[in-house]
Amino acid sequence: MSLMVASVLGYALGSVPFGLLLTKAFGAGDLRSVGSGNIGATNVLRTGRKGLAAATLLLDGGKGAAAVLIARHALGAPADGAEVLALTAGAFALLGHCFPVWLNFRGGKGVATVLGVALGLAWPVGLVCLLAWVGMFKISRISSVGGMSAGVAAPLAALALGHASMAPVLAALALLVLYQHRENIARLRAGTEPKVGAKKAQDA
Repeated sequence: MSLMVASVLGYALGSVPFGLLLTKAFGAGDLRSVGSGNIGATNVLRTGRKGLAAATLLLDGGKGAAAVLIARHALGAPADGAEVLALTAGAFALLGHCFPVWLNFRGGKGVATVLGVALGLAWPVGLVCLLAWVGMFKISRISSVGGMSAGVAAPLAALALGHASMAPVLAALALLVLYQHRENIARLRAGTEPKVGAKKAQDA
């Protein structure tokens, strides 16, 4: 029963489309008709509203962390069971973000949410993800490269920092993030993925 509660909790939190809600609430239009049509922070930035993009980034990360922390501390499971619930809620938060039922299962690419999940599970792991994101973005100036690097860094950091039990779930989440970036990967292979600031930048 607790696993089902954690799953529903995670999905419900993850499926809240903050980017879409914020842009509509503050008069920036329907985000799905802007740029790539994605509901993530990078596409919010294309509306010219940097504050809304930053808020979307924080809220998309926050819902991943919230799912993990609520499942771990509020569902009354013993320590070992709480960790399973936290991992379950985190995984479903990412599923909710990527495939929200409210938007016909067309959501975001999950980078901020998986970062929030990692921070909620073990903040050092989340910190490594954040550093990977920022570092690879600064090197490449390509948003998708930074985002995918953050996802891939999560299971590797979990293994390196003594959280091996988290690594399989984080690896699965990394694969989902990569899947959501499949078009970006195709453009990277073709050499056509634009850098941030290019006129036709695509969402990460």
